[in-house]
Amino acid sequence: MTDSISASRDGLILVINGGSSTLKFALFRRETAPVRELSGSIDRIGLSEGTLRWTSEGGGTGGSRAIAVPDHAACIEPLLSCLTDRLTHHPLVAIGHRVVHGGPRYRAPQPLTAVVMSELQRLSAYDPEHLPGEIELIKGFAQRYPHLPQVACFDTGFHRDMPQVARLLPIPRRYEKLGLQRYGFHGLSYAFLMRELGRVGTPHEINGRVILAHLGNGASMAAVYNGRPADTTMGFTPASGLPMSRRSGDLDPGLVSYLAQTEGMSVDQFHQMVNKESGLLGVSETSSDMRDLLKEEQNDPRAAEAVALFCYHAKKSIGSLAAALGGLDTLVFTAGIGEHSPIVRARICEGLEFLGVIIDPMRNEAGEAVISKEGSGVTVRVIHTDEESEIGRSVVEILKAES
Repeated sequence: MTDSISASRDGLILVINGGSSTLKFALFRRETAPVRELSGSIDRIGLSEGTLRWTSEGGGTGGSRAIAVPDHAACIEPLLSCLTDRLTHHPLVAIGHRVVHGGPRYRAPQPLTAVVMSELQRLSAYDPEHLPGEIELIKGFAQRYPHLPQVACFDTGFHRDMPQVARLLPIPRRYEKLGLQRYGFHGLSYAFLMRELGRVGTPHEINGRVILAHLGNGASMAAVYNGRPADTTMGFTPASGLPMSRRSGDLDPGLVSYLAQTEGMSVDQFHQMVNKESGLLGVSETSSDMRDLLKEEQNDPRAAEAVALFCYHAKKSIGSLAAALGGLDTLVFTAGIGEHSPIVRARICEGLEFLGVIIDPMRNEAGEAVISKEGSGVTVRVIHTDEESEIGRSVVEILKAES
């Protein structure tokens, strides 16, 4: 691990956004505002065969190929192979990583020193779905580039200033001292969205009551007031909150003991169920992909119920977060479903007129930047999120501060 940050003022920054079974990556030129050169992804990590895809910015070249990715470390060499031409002319100066959980200790991006790595190892039990794979990637890149600075950017960081009442878990107080609290996730997405809202929105919006709806394979919402986090739907782990593609979201904790007694379900089996077999997939019994379910909802009542459940819980969460904020000024949809599914946006917003949420059907169908009706009480926006850009910006700031 690197013990300090120092790097050439020229060169490229590699951003790694590792998920439980997928990995997104991007290459940026190091400038005041990082400029994206290339984007890519690797899917089906942990299975026999995955796919590496990459695309150059500005309509340049791209491609895809099948690769073997039994684990996260196996992604590194194929990923670097598609960057060969660029790295020949402009060397890497740093690598930035999305790290899902920073625990109670880390909120701001951190150079990945031996001390930070030791803490991440300790935190692995907080999020066994993500942290072990992310640590694997960090170690793999350290072996490949032992003197290259690496930076961790934490998904929990955005929410660390939530009010104490929003962070407390209603369990015995002694567990809070062990770090058990509501952390919230998708923070890199939310940080980018608030930065973008400041660019495209009005002062009333950025300083007002905002709900950010990150609706993708993982789904959560965050409430922001006057630019500061107020609450969020996810809690101690990313399995909580809204139903997601494969994650259950919030459940009655009594299910743990009930299923243990009636089906002999172990802790590991319950973890597998709520993280891999539930949500849209569990309810529909056919697919975890919202696009598939929308195509089949007229023919398959299970698909229709999965879609309805997702929209219903999203609607309830908006109402709950609006209550915490004391009202609502701006609602932002983002991520795969939030950005690309007009029908889901419409169903979530239907019935929220009492809050001032009124969708313009034509704007919504066209996917315009603002999809609310003129004169409605709440501005409803669709903003493309960019976690990789947020990571790249944080890496540049650390390099600048440490140079």
